[in-house]
Amino acid sequence: MSGRVSIQAEDFSLAMEVDALRKGDKRVGAVCTFTGTVRDRNDGLGVSSMELEHYPGMTEKAIEAMIDEALNRFDIFGARVVHRVGVLLPLDQVVMVAVTSAHRGESFKACEFLMDYLKTQAPFWKKEQTPEGARWVDARVTDDAALAKWGIELKNS
Repeated sequence: MSGRVSIQAEDFSLAMEVDALRKGDKRVGAVCTFTGTVRDRNDGLGVSSMELEHYPGMTEKAIEAMIDEALNRFDIFGARVVHRVGVLLPLDQVVMVAVTSAHRGESFKACEFLMDYLKTQAPFWKKEQTPEGARWVDARVTDDAALAKWGIELKNS
């Protein structure tokens, strides 16, 4: 584990990630985390697995830019994003965002900002296995309301 962003196939430990993010920083009074997991249903269909793909280098760069923006917008000390790729099963962890700050309010806002940005702008491609066969799903869920609350306009892909 190094840096602010990891795109990886292997699972992650929330406790280890948080410990590393806050290690030695006596200013930290708050840590906010979000962990997303694979559901067994999407859009009314059962999901037996999903496969996430990314473009190495491009995806990390986009997420680094998101973290830079969060550091500019909020009074936070650090942030870490771990996102898994490959074949994942229901209950598997998919994504983790962790943010540190002096007080909880800034951590909560920055964590939500990063998740909204990840869900709407990060370049991932998702294929779900359903009873009706495989289907590609827009992994960047277009949520104009989530973007608008942060003053961000939707980028066309």
